[in-house]
Amino acid sequence: MSEWPYPCWIAHRGAGTLAPENTLAAFRLGADHGFAMFECDVKLSADGEPFLLHDDELDRTTNGQGAARVQSWDALSRLDAGSWHGRIYAGESLLRLEALSRWLQALGLMVNLELKPAMGEERRTGQVVAQRVAQWWRDSEVKPLLSSFSVEALEAARDAAPALPRALLLDRWQIDGVQQAVQLGCVAMVVHHSFLDARRIDAIHEMGLKALAYTVNELDRAEALWAAGLDGLITDEVETFEPQARLGVNPGRLLDVSALVADLDV
Repeated sequence: MSEWPYPCWIAHRGAGTLAPENTLAAFRLGADHGFAMFECDVKLSADGEPFLLHDDELDRTTNGQGAARVQSWDALSRLDAGSWHGRIYAGESLLRLEALSRWLQALGLMVNLELKPAMGEERRTGQVVAQRVAQWWRDSEVKPLLSSFSVEALEAARDAAPALPRALLLDRWQIDGVQQAVQLGCVAMVVHHSFLDARRIDAIHEMGLKALAYTVNELDRAEALWAAGLDGLITDEVETFEPQARLGVNPGRLLDVSALVADLDV
């Protein structure tokens, strides 16, 4: 990419933990807190519909049970994906990626789509999601960033829509991780924050990639990563980091949150 188009603040699964994750209610709340970019999880229904869900199983975040991959979108769309989080979200449904694409583009917001394939569905998920993203965001100047822990899913996404930007996800530092990301044609790496420091961020930058971290919820840790040269930060704490996100503050300035809040009150 000739120019990095994404905001540095990224809200995890819509609004972190403040609303039922990966639902439209969560994205609306995240936007209300000033975030212009979101991270979310995408997988496929049995009939190939891309939709948002983190887990392979439905039990934790819906009133359904068992593996999501074996159910059609029609069946999945009838589930309650909000009551587990609180009564005010009762009836909130699972979210189709197509519906999210329309909402984001209408507001000029951006997204990091994590390819979250069920076991054995890696290539199919990467291919289908990339094809649909290329179609649904065809008129958007800034395309979604596709990321995954699955090399196979990233390879399939690359083959299906090579122009879409991709990022390799790592839950721990790997010696050959940077080289692997380059070989996959990625533009970035998204690494668990506990494995990042200035030296490793520099190693990522030296290969022409951007460095992003997940999931950072402590102010001190965020400031240390910005000082180390981090390019993007995924967080649950949309309230804690709201002032920076809302004002578009350059994190390199390491401004104090209380000062930012005071600025908002003026």
